[in-house]
Amino acid sequence: MDRYLNIVALNVPYPADYGGIIDIYYKLKGLRALGVKVILHCFLYERQPAPKLEELCEEVHYYKRRTGLLANLTFLPYNVYGRKHPQLIQNLLANDYPILFEGLHSCYYLPDARLKDRLKICRESNIEHDYYRLIAKACKGVVAKTFHYIEAWRFKRYEAALADADILLGISLTDTEYLRKRFPGKRVEFIPAFHANERITAQPGQSDFILYHAKLSVFENEEVALFLIKEVFSKLTYPCVLAGMNPSKRIWKAIESYPHITLEANPSAERMDYLIREAQIHLLITFQPTGLKLKLLNSLFAGRHIVVNSLMLTGSGLDPLCHIANTPQEMIATCNQLINGPFTEEDIRIREDFLIPAYSTLHQTKRLYHIIYDNK
Repeated sequence: MDRYLNIVALNVPYPADYGGIIDIYYKLKGLRALGVKVILHCFLYERQPAPKLEELCEEVHYYKRRTGLLANLTFLPYNVYGRKHPQLIQNLLANDYPILFEGLHSCYYLPDARLKDRLKICRESNIEHDYYRLIAKACKGVVAKTFHYIEAWRFKRYEAALADADILLGISLTDTEYLRKRFPGKRVEFIPAFHANERITAQPGQSDFILYHAKLSVFENEEVALFLIKEVFSKLTYPCVLAGMNPSKRIWKAIESYPHITLEANPSAERMDYLIREAQIHLLITFQPTGLKLKLLNSLFAGRHIVVNSLMLTGSGLDPLCHIANTPQEMIATCNQLINGPFTEEDIRIREDFLIPAYSTLHQTKRLYHIIYDNK
C-alpha cells in the first residue's frame, strides 16, 4: 500500500547547507528510500525553487513568504504569520494524508478547524521563545533587540497551538522533556537531527589546524566567531580556520592582525568536507542552549577531536564523545593538549558504538515511519 505524507517546510530544503534545512532534506531522502510519497510544501525565502526536490517528492509546491512591516503587524509571530498562504491550505485540503509541520514557523494552519480530523505531526527544532529571547539579549541595536523580544513573547503565546498536533517530535532530549511537561498526555518522541552521515568517516591520524565551521551570516554564529578570534585563536600559534556562509565585515576585520587565522567564505561542499575531515580539532561552542546543533553531529561522524562548551551539549546526550571547555583559558589549554595527540582507531570505535544506529538517519527514518503509519 502506498504511503503518502504532506510536509510543510519553512524554506526550500535544497541545497542542504544549514541546520534546519539539512534536517528536512535528509528526512526527505530517508522517507523516499522507504517508499513514502511526499507532497512537499515550502516557502520561498532567500532561496529559489529547487528541481532537485522533484527527485525526492511526489509533488513540490512553492509559496511566497510574506515579509516586511505589514507582516509584522500581528499578535502572531512574524515568522508564523508570514507563512500564511491561501493556496497552502487548499492544497492540504485536497488530500487526507498525514501532515508533518517542520517547526513552529510552519504551523500557521496547525490549529485550523478544517484539519481537525487529520493526523498532524509537528517537528520541533527549537523552543522558539527561548531562542528568540536569547538572540534579543545578545543583540546590540535597539530595533533588533526590540523585535526579537517581541517575537519571543509572540512565540510563547503561540506555542499553545501545538496542542492541536497529534504527535510532537523533539530534536533534543532537553526539548523533548520540556514538551512532555508543557503538553502532558500528548505523544512526544525524541528524534535527533537527520543528516548526511550513515557511518563514521572520521580518519585516524593528525594534522596541524583547528576549525570552527558554521553559517556565519547567522547572528549567534557571528558572535561566536568574533569571541573565538579575540579570546582563543589569537592566543594560539598554530593555524586556525573559520569556514562558513556569508561572513560579515566584522569577522574579516577581526582576523586582519593575525596571519595564522584564516577565513574561508562560502566554501564548496567538497572543500568543507575536506576541512571537517582533516582538521585536528573542531572547536564548537554556542551561547544558546537550544535545539540540537547539527554541526556537532556532523563533526562527530566525520571529524577528529571535538572541543565544545557545555551549552553545545545541552540535551544531546553526546557528552562522552567530546572534550568540554567552558572558558577561553580552558579552550586554549585543551586545544594545546590535543593538537599533538593523534586521533586513533580506538577513538573511531568508541564513536561507532555510541552513534550507530541511534543517531543514524536510516534508524531515525524508520522510527518516524512507524510513528506515523503504525502508531508505534
